[in-house]
Amino acid sequence: MSTPEEIETKFWKALRSDMTVFIGCEGALPRPMVAIPDGDADHGPLWFFTSHESDLGKVVGTMPQPATMTFVDKGHDIWASASGTLTMDNDRAVIDRLWNPHVAAWYEEGKDDPKLRLIRYDVTDAELWEDGSSVVAGIKALMGSDPKKDFQDKTAHVRLDD
Repeated sequence: MSTPEEIETKFWKALRSDMTVFIGCEGALPRPMVAIPDGDADHGPLWFFTSHESDLGKVVGTMPQPATMTFVDKGHDIWASASGTLTMDNDRAVIDRLWNPHVAAWYEEGKDDPKLRLIRYDVTDAELWEDGSSVVAGIKALMGSDPKKDFQDKTAHVRLDD
């Protein structure tokens, strides 16, 4: 059995490893993006580099906007659905800190590219699932196990805005 705190720790570890999420808001359908956690702490914010030409770059301004994020790690061991707010925040110190060769490949003029938008995602809460695979649940059901009982201790509703 995992505690909500243990599931949350696994979520942050998986997110730092895999980093690809789906994120969307009003006016920008969910799209795959690379989420960059801010440091090693098990809390947000998350950062996204995008272009002012993308749907997300067009609709996210300097006022916080409600948004949702979904995540599944590569091994399908951790699943998450989170809510929070997106805000454009082209803070040069943060851009300098998060800049890397993968980001640089998208911006011809580097950190001074006029298309560059840095978006901050402040996560407020999330539903997290551990080992949420329906295949595993199906196999357990075939073996006579109640999958609902098995998974009751593998979910957590957590506040992530600490």
